[in-house]
Amino acid sequence: MIETRGLTMRYGDLLALDHLDLTIPQGEFFAFLGPNAAGKTTTIKLLTGLMSPTDGTAVVGGFDIQKSPLEAKRKIGYVPDVAEFYDKLTALELMGFVADLFEVDPQVARKRTPELFEQFSLTEYAGQRVENLSHGTRQRLAISTALLHDPEVIVIDEPMIGLDPLNARVVKEELKARTRMGTTVFLSTHLLNVAEELADRIGIINHGKLLVEGTVSEVRDRLEGDSNRNLEEVFLEFTQS
Repeated sequence: MIETRGLTMRYGDLLALDHLDLTIPQGEFFAFLGPNAAGKTTTIKLLTGLMSPTDGTAVVGGFDIQKSPLEAKRKIGYVPDVAEFYDKLTALELMGFVADLFEVDPQVARKRTPELFEQFSLTEYAGQRVENLSHGTRQRLAISTALLHDPEVIVIDEPMIGLDPLNARVVKEELKARTRMGTTVFLSTHLLNVAEELADRIGIINHGKLLVEGTVSEVRDRLEGDSNRNLEEVFLEFTQS
């Protein structure tokens, strides 16, 4: 469902992403881990078509994001770490705007919108302008807009930032439930406990290079010594070596 081959990005002399090869099948929950400036956000921008790679390819839902961008983007629900909206729209108007962008049937949109608002505790904010919403509320709204067209692939960057424990739990349960129904989730996070709790497989990246991928157990077994080390210890071992 997501496949990259030799995906590379340079910013002048800086090699931000170094020939990334990844295959993430349908229905897998994949967590992408790395320190700051490791290449996680660059990867997400390339997967979602927000940037063009220096070299290599990214295929999402069977479509090359560079050759068939519209077809690929229809498959994707994208949640950035900091959501940017048309701030003068109300939350409800924003959902209508997104529904039009993705050509969601109006009857379907009218049904899904209140369901998502109820699920993510947004009902009371439906008539408020986005500019007046708190960071956490905007984050929940971003997730709702990403799910509105029932995407086959969800790409989500630091989804728990700004969420209280209750809403964080709702988001985690929804993402996991969607993978059980066949949706592919690509999640970038600094929260190792979230990755350990939810991910079927993880990948650890640093300095633009994928260091290791596999289940948590498989990644842990790649290290010599104690195989019972927790994910934080494993992460530090790979990224500081």
